[in-house]
Amino acid sequence: MAYSKNRLVTGMIGRTKDLRAILGALALSVLTSCAGSPLGDNVQQSLEADPQLEESPPFQTSVEEGTVDSQTVTDANLAETPERNSGPASSEIGASGPEPGDFTFIGPIPPKSGEMQSPGSNDNTANGNTQVDTSDLAGIPIDLQSYIRDLQEIEVLSLSTSLQTTESQPESPFGQTITRREYARWLFDSYNTIYADEPGERLRPGNPDDEPAFQDVSAANPDYEVIQGLAEAGIIPSAFTGNSTAVNFQPDAPLVREDLILWKVPLDTQTVLPTSTPEAVTQAWGFQDTASIDPLALRAIAADYQLGDFSNVRRAFGYTTLFRPDKAVSRAEAAAVLWRFGTQTEGRTAAEVAPMPPQARN
Repeated sequence: MAYSKNRLVTGMIGRTKDLRAILGALALSVLTSCAGSPLGDNVQQSLEADPQLEESPPFQTSVEEGTVDSQTVTDANLAETPERNSGPASSEIGASGPEPGDFTFIGPIPPKSGEMQSPGSNDNTANGNTQVDTSDLAGIPIDLQSYIRDLQEIEVLSLSTSLQTTESQPESPFGQTITRREYARWLFDSYNTIYADEPGERLRPGNPDDEPAFQDVSAANPDYEVIQGLAEAGIIPSAFTGNSTAVNFQPDAPLVREDLILWKVPLDTQTVLPTSTPEAVTQAWGFQDTASIDPLALRAIAADYQLGDFSNVRRAFGYTTLFRPDKAVSRAEAAAVLWRFGTQTEGRTAAEVAPMPPQARN
């Protein structure tokens, strides 16, 4: 019985396959006979693949719609997108524009509210138009920088060409040693500029036709008029002041501390230097090396003590118990001394005669 059922099922499957083959052959013959007819064209088009599906496969999102291939979407992108889109539109870059992190964002990133731009982003700042360039004062004690700036404002600090800052000497030129000729010119020019409105107080330049005060500074020397003028006014020791040993000026030698004070104080006090003793100077100043100071310079140092808070020693060197008379002077220290002329009660500073800044005129 079971054998009969199996033969029946097998026979039915065989007849089904034969039926499918017959129907397929019949359809093929119909299409062949209808080739070129409207019926045949419609049937053929219905069996062809959709061209849109061939160009854009399913399950792939178009890049033109603002997204990317699934391989470029990271977990971080997916984590940021809901949070970014769920919040309010950004007031910093506008609701209509893409934000940093969006696939269509191409930059630049705008600064956040209250955030300062990086240095150099402002053209005026980058060009130094809004800030004073003080790079030439790098390394100079902060207490001396204001004196230099004030004297620069009145244009009396001309630097010797041979001592300009070079690649081998990158430090500030004001930190370098000042020569005797350079200090003589600074002294002459700063005093005359500060007292420019009082002709009777000004120093007169030396006359080239006069007898030179020093053997090593002839009329052909570019600083002759300044050095000669100071000597003839009795500001610096020379044969004119009865110093028979001061026959040479040594213009290119370094200026030392005792000459810094000796040449400057007579223009402050405008009186004969007082007599003094090493003991008196030691008691006044507390210097431990008073015995090594030249007697003439010692008188100038004693007079400088009488200037009180306007003392040249205090302004240039600050508090010290060693004067060190033979130590070379820097340009910055010389500028500090030349910043003011006058006594303890009356005097003028470079700041008082400097041009008034534009903002101060309003």
